Amino acid sequence: MSTLSFLIPIAVLMGIAGLGACLWSLRNGQYDDLDGAAERILYENDDKPLGG
Repeated sequence: MSTLSFLIPIAVLMGIAGLGACLWSLRNGQYDDLDGAAERILYENDDKPLGG
């Protein structure tokens, strides 16, 4: 029983930390451009490799 009194508060704190990280990422615009990375692969890259 003493183990549960130790593990439950840790689990609650980890859940609050995860929720805080999710809210932080939403506020900082981490999910603003969802299609950009998917469409970026379709654009032709004219960069030449170095040393070639």
